[in-house]
Amino acid sequence: MLDLDNVTVRYGNRVTALEAATADFPVGRFIVLLGSSGAGKSTLLRCLNGLVRPTSGKVRTEDGGNILGSIAALRRHRQRTGMIFQQHHLIGRLTALQNVLTGRLSFHGTLRSLLPLPKADKIIALEALDRVGLADRALHRADQLSGGQQQRVGIARALAQQPLAILADEPVASLDPATADKVLALLHRICREDGITAIVSLHQVELARRYGDRIYGLAAGRIVFDGTSDTLDAAALERIYGTVAKPVPRPQPDLNSAPLKMAKTA
Repeated sequence: MLDLDNVTVRYGNRVTALEAATADFPVGRFIVLLGSSGAGKSTLLRCLNGLVRPTSGKVRTEDGGNILGSIAALRRHRQRTGMIFQQHHLIGRLTALQNVLTGRLSFHGTLRSLLPLPKADKIIALEALDRVGLADRALHRADQLSGGQQQRVGIARALAQQPLAILADEPVASLDPATADKVLALLHRICREDGITAIVSLHQVELARRYGDRIYGLAAGRIVFDGTSDTLDAAALERIYGTVAKPVPRPQPDLNSAPLKMAKTA
């Protein structure tokens, strides 16, 4: 279990990015964060792995400990919390395998990580690539892969941590709809098989409905919806996204207001 307890994040310019957020993320569930850009989804995700420190409130792990309680506690938490990014964050000149191996660096000291990693780590990385269907691309440079393949390498890198939780920040936003669905289905299946808690921010409402066990909707830094896909109705979407203005109809010419000019005939 991972949870937020009344977490608020305010920046130095007095902007409130997250306001009194309380949420729980049960083990093995696929949880989706919905909301407009700037609603607080990324801030919430970054609180969950300590990249953003709450102004107030706590982020707790399954044993009830605060992830920011000590440097050692934060390191243990990050070791078993994978992160997937919208723009992949791969090193283009490195192979897919080398990129996945970076997911093992936190399990080694600084000096040891400067040397080639042990064979056991390479086996874990290769197995992760196989899980995402890219074992045959292990020695290809990352910048030679398609966008969908690069994102699958990002998933494999997170899996190489043998994580208890995966945080994914708009992981399919840069992909075309068909590829986005395939990548999200892959992540959903793997998390189900391994009992990994997934917390995924999305813009696509239909993907949230299809894959989310539970959905949190955010607006202006507040959680305004907490429910299942079945309860994500029009009223809930209005709370999350606000009322969408209807287009103003274009005025139609009044054919009776002026006489029609007849074209001259030859």
